[in-house]
Amino acid sequence: MLGVGASGPVGDGEAAASGPTVVRGLALPTLTERQAWALLVSIPGLGPVGFGALLRSLGSGRAILETALQRGAVGRLVAAGLNDERETFGRPVAEAIVAIAERPLPVLRAIELPGIEILTTEDAGYPRRLLEIEMPPHVIFVNGDVAAMSATHAIAIVGTRRPTEAGRRVAAQIGGAIAKTGATVVSGLAVGIDGSSHAAAAAEGGRTVAVLGSGHGRLYPKAHADLARKIVAGGGAIVSELVPDTHPSPSTFPRRNRLISGLADATIVVEAGERSGALITADWAMQQGRGCFMVPGPIDAPTSAGCLSWLRQYPGEVRIVAGIPELIEDLRLLEGAAPGPRKGMSLEAELIELGATARAVGMELVRGFGTLDELVVATDQPAATVLGALTMLELRGLAVSAYGRYRPAGRLASSGGRTATRKAILRSVRPSEPGPSAA
Repeated sequence: MLGVGASGPVGDGEAAASGPTVVRGLALPTLTERQAWALLVSIPGLGPVGFGALLRSLGSGRAILETALQRGAVGRLVAAGLNDERETFGRPVAEAIVAIAERPLPVLRAIELPGIEILTTEDAGYPRRLLEIEMPPHVIFVNGDVAAMSATHAIAIVGTRRPTEAGRRVAAQIGGAIAKTGATVVSGLAVGIDGSSHAAAAAEGGRTVAVLGSGHGRLYPKAHADLARKIVAGGGAIVSELVPDTHPSPSTFPRRNRLISGLADATIVVEAGERSGALITADWAMQQGRGCFMVPGPIDAPTSAGCLSWLRQYPGEVRIVAGIPELIEDLRLLEGAAPGPRKGMSLEAELIELGATARAVGMELVRGFGTLDELVVATDQPAATVLGALTMLELRGLAVSAYGRYRPAGRLASSGGRTATRKAILRSVRPSEPGPSAA
């Protein structure tokens, strides 16, 4: 059941069977409750507080539209929209509700685009994390898999639209590493840090969620239309609280930012100037009780000024990103990770950063294969690729070579024994990968 109408419960099935409501000589089409909500959120000036007040007063979206077709509707709607005896909207908004109730179908045709799913706060598929924030959007519009918004772990990565090359690289490294753990990467589809994070997650075969500062029919930026298609094709989702024909504007992006943080367990800012919009997302994350992380940078770099300032101002609330493995540990993304402080990083976290080939080579070293030829055959990788992986393992102290043979070292050969080490490597491989010898 989605709401209560004038004659009782109204849901998707019952709306179709109830027939049109005739009031003041006009007929309200057999709208579902979800459609009624979508129509109402399309009205400029009717914000979440006013809409919530109307729902409390009148019971359902359909009841609001039915009231709009009665005599004296404007005054009744304004009165119904009172919140703590204060007006949440005036006569112009009430008149717009009346207008949309009288001619809902043209507006509905513009809202119900093919491939765009409409979710309300009363739908089972509405993401739990959003329900937990203050004033969640009553309606969201989703292109893609709605389940992507409800992953077990979701991390937001944001930053400036004009990053340095180093910033792009770090954002891609973080996005890719998070995707390898199976967590969802959330960002805003903007050029710069956002785009790098989305693209890296998608390239790793992970799911990523993009939150728009426009409607789906006005996707912004247009340069990322292909990236948006890849996100959806990879099992992710493109989300907006704005009806499809909404143009982006300076006021829509702060609204978008609260949803980015609201869909995530923590927000990571890679590069941000002193007045960057990414800091608005970080502020929302802190207000919503979510984690907040900042990547430090050169003290004389404008793109690092915002991150450094926040690390200095909020030492107890904002955490530093000291490295990819450390970040994965701090975010508790690994299987079986327990809450609370940790001493050092785990082998799993380090192997995730090194990549699938290095993990595969590490597995074969643990199994006892030690020559280059043996490792090439065991991993089914070219010799140059295996040598590159061995170099990374050696630099991390996880492998050593002597007389033409390689053997595991450090934590790869450590106290837990080979069985425990092998399990650690297997845990660091995402379930979707074919196995430890995958490229």
